Amino acid sequence: MTSLRETAAEPLASPADGPATHARFGVLGLLCSLAFILYLDRVCIGKAVVAIETDLNLSDTEMGWVLGAFTIAYGLFEVPTGRWGDRFGSRGVLARIVLWWSAFTALTGAANGLTMLLAVRFLFGAGEAGAYPNAARVIARWFPLEERGRVQGLMLTAAQLGGTVAPALAAYLIVAVGWRWTFVVFSALGLVWAAAFYWWFRDDPATHPATNTAERALIAAGSTSAQTEHELPIPWRAILSSSNVWLLGCLQSCSSFFSYMIMSWYPTYLEKGRHVDPIEAGWLSSLVLAGAAVGCLSSGFVTDWLARVTHRHPARHRYYGFAGTALAALALWAGIECESPLATSLWAALAFMAAISQQATFWTVTMEISGPHLGTVFGLMNSMGVPGAFVSTVFLGRFVDWMAAHGYAGRAQWDPAFYIYAGVLVIGACCWLAVDASQKIPDSEPAAD
Repeated sequence: MTSLRETAAEPLASPADGPATHARFGVLGLLCSLAFILYLDRVCIGKAVVAIETDLNLSDTEMGWVLGAFTIAYGLFEVPTGRWGDRFGSRGVLARIVLWWSAFTALTGAANGLTMLLAVRFLFGAGEAGAYPNAARVIARWFPLEERGRVQGLMLTAAQLGGTVAPALAAYLIVAVGWRWTFVVFSALGLVWAAAFYWWFRDDPATHPATNTAERALIAAGSTSAQTEHELPIPWRAILSSSNVWLLGCLQSCSSFFSYMIMSWYPTYLEKGRHVDPIEAGWLSSLVLAGAAVGCLSSGFVTDWLARVTHRHPARHRYYGFAGTALAALALWAGIECESPLATSLWAALAFMAAISQQATFWTVTMEISGPHLGTVFGLMNSMGVPGAFVSTVFLGRFVDWMAAHGYAGRAQWDPAFYIYAGVLVIGACCWLAVDASQKIPDSEPAAD
């Protein structure tokens, strides 16, 4: 069996010296396609909720637990798989991650009841865990500092484009082949990606045959060395005593509370709460997720622009993050008041755009404060968003069933919950104001006095 650790070989033959080659853009393409497939497979279940509930005779409360099973596993396995990448390199780890989640995407369609569906979605979440921490490692090792904001923005945009495509495409596939085979179709892309990535990618740019001396020097000028990081003990005391870690974890949880409602429940809200046709609900849900894609695309460039005009002042992160999250809360509130499903969805798209626009900043702050333990720290902080995601999916399913039991239906059954989501976004905005990117996590524990 091939070892997960990439062999420390001499640099391979490279193109003749001259202007810097562009192998890192091939890495960018792989990262963007990874993110696209990840969200395509993650979000498609949101459009299948009504079909699954009907076929398996599930309530909204039970379906909330199914959606929450993914987030529990995702949180439990984020740190271990992030650390796995720190120790052995991202090449083998990412390939195995994608193979795992693709298998359980397909197996979702084989579920014959609540128990099996819970188990499969839990294992699906375990498979997707670690993808972003390992992608962050790849960015830190393959791209100079001045390019990372744009790279993060493009990758996150690709993720949201995958989410954008998922509801509309799933709506048509469910009509054509049923919800079970829809999951099989979505799983196929991951198998192709894993094979291509493992064949072409190298953890160390110096060992990649498509890089030359100029590109290696460009990358090395701002990249993080991976030579000895797996030998360093994790400074858990310093990590857990960092206020930045807890603040970023809290704001990530608030953001996830909102975003997982959009990804998991919004198509069902349109169908059950607004009485929208299933195909139209798919398109309107895609419209909302398209707002997130716009937010991600702009955020990377804005992050790099702010770094230049503020001379990398640490305070730039907190104000940008606050503005985006506060705007999301206001837009979500405005959308609740609209009668038209299209108008409501346009406001929700603006809310999602604003909320997601600070994700590139979240990545940048994490890279700036983490040092050589990026995979571990990123996995920890990303997993701290899981409580918000889990509570969101379970809460809304339970809430609408409770409202129905008290005689409410349609919008009166669903809309009150959206005020709670807006309030949680306000809490996340306040957390941004306290983040201080100048406070770094030390590479090792401080020596005892």
